[in-house]
Amino acid sequence: IPSPFFTLSEYNCLFLIIWVYLDHETVSATFIDSSGQFISSQVTGISRNPYCGYDQQILSSQERMEEDSLLAALHRQVPDVAPVPFVKSTDPSSSYFVILNSAAFFQVGSQLEVLVHVQDFQRKPKKYGGDYLQARIHSPKLQAGAVGRVVDYQNGFYKVFFTLLWPGKVKVSIFLVHPSEGIRVLQRLQEDKPDRVYFKSLFRSGRISETTECNVCLPGNLPLCNFTDLYTGEPWFCFKPKKLPCSSRITHFKGGYLKGLLTAAESAFFQSGVNIKMPINSSGPDWVTVIPRRIKETNNLELSQGLGTFPSGYYYKDQWRPRKFKMRQFNDPDNITECLQRKVVHLFGDSTIRQWFEYLTTFVPDLVEFNLGSPKNVGPFLAVDQKHNILLKYRCHGPPIRFTTVFSSELHYVANELNGIVGGKNTVVAIAVWSHFSTFPLEVYIRRLRNIRRAVVRLLDRSPKTVVVIRTANAQELGPEVSLFNSDWYNFQLDTILRRMFSGVGVYLVDAWEMTLAHYLPHKLHPDEVIVKNQLDMFLSFVCPLET
Repeated sequence: IPSPFFTLSEYNCLFLIIWVYLDHETVSATFIDSSGQFISSQVTGISRNPYCGYDQQILSSQERMEEDSLLAALHRQVPDVAPVPFVKSTDPSSSYFVILNSAAFFQVGSQLEVLVHVQDFQRKPKKYGGDYLQARIHSPKLQAGAVGRVVDYQNGFYKVFFTLLWPGKVKVSIFLVHPSEGIRVLQRLQEDKPDRVYFKSLFRSGRISETTECNVCLPGNLPLCNFTDLYTGEPWFCFKPKKLPCSSRITHFKGGYLKGLLTAAESAFFQSGVNIKMPINSSGPDWVTVIPRRIKETNNLELSQGLGTFPSGYYYKDQWRPRKFKMRQFNDPDNITECLQRKVVHLFGDSTIRQWFEYLTTFVPDLVEFNLGSPKNVGPFLAVDQKHNILLKYRCHGPPIRFTTVFSSELHYVANELNGIVGGKNTVVAIAVWSHFSTFPLEVYIRRLRNIRRAVVRLLDRSPKTVVVIRTANAQELGPEVSLFNSDWYNFQLDTILRRMFSGVGVYLVDAWEMTLAHYLPHKLHPDEVIVKNQLDMFLSFVCPLET
């Protein structure tokens, strides 16, 4: 798992442990994904459906190697078996886990191993893997929690590794997010139905108005309006209105979600209360007792964590504790004001980083929002503290974006915005781009991040003291329908790609993924305030670190 911060000198280093044999069309990769799931894959001649010419992109050899490696590594080992009936799919209620050496002596810093055995609805052991599991340890009375690393042995057995990071009674929780049979369906939708979320634009001239469908790629041979960005090359198209020119586009908005995507047999793999984010119970004790280390050993444990620390942090008394640096607590509005004084803060991305804008303008009384007349929950938004010379901005990323109504003139790409920032020691940039890409083939997201990364590198090259922070994806609540569009399984792929592509670029990382998985509150697309507060504390700790 990447460091919370990366150095510019590491930019040309590829974080994945990768071996690429292009002559044999074989890509082998081993890494830990953003949920702690360990993936080891060797795929020969991966077959992917070409999508809107994405296979024809003009890429450097390094970019092509990086993309091939990412796609190969994320080609999860879902067994190539014939479709199975529901009763032979993974049943979380009959599956179980056991804590290995549960009677052993544990102290803070020890490793805890848990063996998971999955069975089907006939209580028969499964002979293959591919299920998507999430795991955490927690102590409710201490409001403590951390995530675990899952290893899939591809035979119905999984092993989960935890690092015990606090003393007391520590409980283990394992969840089946999706069975492997459901993962196969999600893979099919990602490749074959990228338009299952569709978008529209309103065109208007005088009293005439028309609405047409828009997307990254549009089927058929109807006339199109080409709104591909001239600077980044990001593609975007709308069907051409029958009576109006393309230049008359006024707004962009989410059109809706396609229905009837699954067969009756496939729908059985996506049932709330049956096989979506359901707990797997223990066949024995589900907890261990952890005793403290001596103070000297504890200090050495904290200081010894290096690049690749997993987990990246943990909760204790509802406060996030990163394992690589000391995070400050900004419990008083005056602390935030002091940190941001004389600074310009740019927030770019989706609604999960808009939460940061909303938190700051609510919590800090001197930070007053300036009414730009922007649509609610869309932006752009602006807040000013004239007394302390603070400027806070939020702007959503360019399409695809599933907001209600965005003026077409406000559809700005993050890379272009970054290119317009001078930067410097009083400039702070935070970026969160992930949720609206979950329905598309991964090439679409890789291209977007590649453009943003180029712009970040240019910004840090011309202004090295600029602080750039990346907010990762997070887990969310799932039901049968949401799973088909915004599943955690889709988002862990995006999150893993983001971490790999920004390793070595001189940016800081707010690990929202671990911060939601490790917390006791239910998963939400927009996490509750206590989690957002911890995210902001981490963000502000990067902007104003403790003097050491």
